[in-house]
Amino acid sequence: MTRPLRIGVVCLHTDPFAPPGSGDVGGMNVVVRSTAVAMAAAGHEVTVWTRLASATAPTTETIDGVLLRRLPAGPATTLLKSAHDDLVEPFGRLLREEPPVDLLHSHHWFSGMAALEVARERGVPHVQSFHSVAAPPDQPLTAGEPPESPARLDGETLLARRTDLVVAVSAAEARTVVDRLGAAPEAVRVVHPGVDSEMFHPGEGSARPTLLAAARLEPLKAIDLAIRTLAGVVERDGEPRPRLVVAGGATSDESYPRELAALAADLGVACDVTFLGPQGREQLAALMRSATLVLVPSHSETYGLVALEAAASGVPVVATRAGGLEESVVDDVTGLLLPDWETATWVDAVAGLLADPDLVARLGEGGRAHALRHRWADVAEATVACYRELLG
Repeated sequence: MTRPLRIGVVCLHTDPFAPPGSGDVGGMNVVVRSTAVAMAAAGHEVTVWTRLASATAPTTETIDGVLLRRLPAGPATTLLKSAHDDLVEPFGRLLREEPPVDLLHSHHWFSGMAALEVARERGVPHVQSFHSVAAPPDQPLTAGEPPESPARLDGETLLARRTDLVVAVSAAEARTVVDRLGAAPEAVRVVHPGVDSEMFHPGEGSARPTLLAAARLEPLKAIDLAIRTLAGVVERDGEPRPRLVVAGGATSDESYPRELAALAADLGVACDVTFLGPQGREQLAALMRSATLVLVPSHSETYGLVALEAAASGVPVVATRAGGLEESVVDDVTGLLLPDWETATWVDAVAGLLADPDLVARLGEGGRAHALRHRWADVAEATVACYRELLG
């Protein structure tokens, strides 16, 4: 019988146990937390290290069998993501003082830069998950998207080439890590995320056709396209006008939500758009159940966990063919994958679905069946298999 492992998980810039949807808290947090909890449930000793970002948060607590340690690197307050470049070194110093583990698994490049040398000094394997990779310097940015720091571009390349193993959440991310960062193909594994199909389950829906967009409010997520789509959908005779519900908070740019509200007003749909702000897991699951369609118009997604959560809720997804969304959405089975970000393309697709309840029902059923094959327990098992491969 194989022995349980002592697993160290490093997530420097964002607390995996914080509520998703606000600041830099998003799908990565769900993946880290859910996988850690599932590994602990399987009998492993799991410690998660993150940064202390609140003066009222405990430095040590156990949540769902996982030991959470918040290290006091930098001020005990929420910081812009860019400010964490300067916290890599002090976080790494504090990590060196923590108890030993069998391996360290870093999530995002900040974490890897802090933990890689600690793993080397201790003689234990280092595993890296990026969850997103910086765009090349010569690639045009999405409108309003800030450029990445040179430190990230160099850091991700170093990590991809020096870590013992990269665990990617999609084949699309794996290709990026190999082609753009120079990782050895044999040192990359793909473990797709899972979904809590008990929390996210089908419901009765809503009497009024409802489009749901759940994402951080930043240009990369293209919530403006969701608003333009709503404005372009013509009200059908005898049917109530569709509405759009937006669940998520701003990141570093507080002006972007105001721009979205102004856009809705300019297009004459302000009364049909509701900005709910960040939502907890239970609240998001309830929103999914009441939605008719979930829109994921992102310009880039490493995987697109919200699409899998929508599928588990029995709600069709309309998404772009962007990165990992081609893996989280099965075209014409769990939803529709669209070829571009043209408003007319999106209006045609959404209007067509709203006019065809039989197709909506078929896609919802296909989504639920697809989601049931993606359990967090299986994700944990596949992740631990990667660890054991390294440990021999």
